[in-house]
Amino acid sequence: MRRVVVTGLGVVSPIAIGKDNYWQALREGKNGIGPLTTFDISDCPVPFGAEVKDFDPAPWMDNKEAKRADRVIQFAVAAADMAVTDAKLDTKSLDPYKFGVYIGSGQGGIETTFNNFKTMMEKGAKRVSPFFIPMMISNMSTAYVAIKHQAKGPNICVVTACATSVHSMGEAYHTIIRDDADVILAGGTEAALRSISIAGFAAMKAISTRMDEPEKASRPFDIDRDGFVMGEGAGVLVLEELEHALKRGAHIYAELVGYGSTCDASHITAPDPRGEGAARAIRKALSHAKWLPEDVDYINAHGTSTQLNDKMESIAIRAVFGDHTDKLYVNSTKSMIGHCLGAAGALETVAALQSIEEGIIHPTINLENLDPECRINIVGTSAVETPVSRFLVNSFGFGGHNGVAAFQKFEE
Repeated sequence: MRRVVVTGLGVVSPIAIGKDNYWQALREGKNGIGPLTTFDISDCPVPFGAEVKDFDPAPWMDNKEAKRADRVIQFAVAAADMAVTDAKLDTKSLDPYKFGVYIGSGQGGIETTFNNFKTMMEKGAKRVSPFFIPMMISNMSTAYVAIKHQAKGPNICVVTACATSVHSMGEAYHTIIRDDADVILAGGTEAALRSISIAGFAAMKAISTRMDEPEKASRPFDIDRDGFVMGEGAGVLVLEELEHALKRGAHIYAELVGYGSTCDASHITAPDPRGEGAARAIRKALSHAKWLPEDVDYINAHGTSTQLNDKMESIAIRAVFGDHTDKLYVNSTKSMIGHCLGAAGALETVAALQSIEEGIIHPTINLENLDPECRINIVGTSAVETPVSRFLVNSFGFGGHNGVAAFQKFEE
């Protein structure tokens, strides 16, 4: 069977841009959450989040192109370019028909949508931008990346809320295995950190309102958690068929060996409190990987800092891993970068891949008092030095969408 490996990583995140700076910031427990600065927050019910500050698309897009691309597209293009560069991938030498792009987004160009709706209400329909639709629709990130790199193979935009990135990587994995592509740029992008999205999540009481200590608002698995903190950014991985990667002497971060996708079919926003759908996704990923539960060293958890999700995920992990749960390291990248929605799973996968490279699992900051109902082995506020050979990345989205990816240290 064809095998799939990771050969390149690209990151735009609230704590750093570029995979090396990102990993250093994660190791040090850098906090990316603070007051919002990139838009008018006068009518914003929660004035803090995990923002990508001082982002300039100029290194990756010319000025004219950038003006016609929503921030969500700019992030995707930047992360994809960094992944290609990191992989030392000469895209002109690839078979364009076996070179694909699977970069999803949960909300697409929400800023463009909001601005054009406001323009129409204030100035009339004729003043709506002719670039409104191509700047707004979620699939345009994949289109921009494909055009830039002449990727004429499979091109898909997955939209499964917070599970988007893991589903993008998992579907790309299957596409390469069945020989429909040799190389796919896979991941997610999100730039929904705007007043309209924050207002919507706030109305649902899904996000933290810790106004006095916003830097401590994202606290996955802590008993005092009160909701997630919105983030933004993009993560893109180069997924490549093994022989294709070996022939060009590529550096291999790890091998993607399993993927599980399920649905709770329970509620439009709340997870199944029993964790049944999440547990099935984990078991499917283990089955594809041909692993026993005790083979897993580490899980990068979905860990949103919401009451329902963290408890559900803990239940699902213990249901699958039993007594091994107490030896299994678990952490949450969201404690530092917030919840980047459709980009979350890819950014968290990049973090976990660095654990295989470095033998270090990054901390879960702000964990002061572990919720006794979250009976799992959480890495606390200090990084842990330990060999990592096999890990899972969990992602669960509104609508009951569950995605789990399994990676292992590459061995020929």
